[in-house]
Amino acid sequence: MSNDASLLIIACGALAHEITALIEANRWQHVSIQCLPAELHNRPEEIPGAVQAKLNETGKQFDQIFMAYADCGTGGMLDKLLEAEGIERLPGAHCYEFFAGTDRFAQLHERELGTFYLTDFLVRHFDRLVIQGLGLDRYPELHEQYFENYHRFVYLSQGDSADLLERARGAAAQLGLEFEHVVTGYGQLEESLIRVAAPTV
Repeated sequence: MSNDASLLIIACGALAHEITALIEANRWQHVSIQCLPAELHNRPEEIPGAVQAKLNETGKQFDQIFMAYADCGTGGMLDKLLEAEGIERLPGAHCYEFFAGTDRFAQLHERELGTFYLTDFLVRHFDRLVIQGLGLDRYPELHEQYFENYHRFVYLSQGDSADLLERARGAAAQLGLEFEHVVTGYGQLEESLIRVAAPTV
């Protein structure tokens, strides 16, 4: 799949910043990106249908298509669709895994099962996606119900923003969770895109 034919990356909107940065840094002029709303993660059963609609819309405009999604809570339904279409996706169950790397994420998970993970995107949009998304702004009494089994807050950072780090600490304090910072960079997202997008010499 590694060649200079036109490549479309259909991505979760939560990855738009990182994928665009990789496209620009590597000068992949043959690569395009189209994003689906990140909010679909609140309704993962709708992800396969949204992906199928995007594929239908795209038609045969590109030589290759790569799916910048993990399983993302679809219970294998996204894989079933992609297998039928002959399209590859990112490795792992979710973005936390492909950013941290499968082995490293497994170690984090085993160390504390009750962990709430956030990426750069989720820290940037913490109030909208977590506080408002879970209704905690309207019903603060739901906090205990949602987070009673969580003990640790792990910020998986893709960049080195001091502002995001401070905001992540504040988010952990707001949720009453122990804070931990793990620098991941782009992890397997970068590895996967270089493999599929880098033109052959």
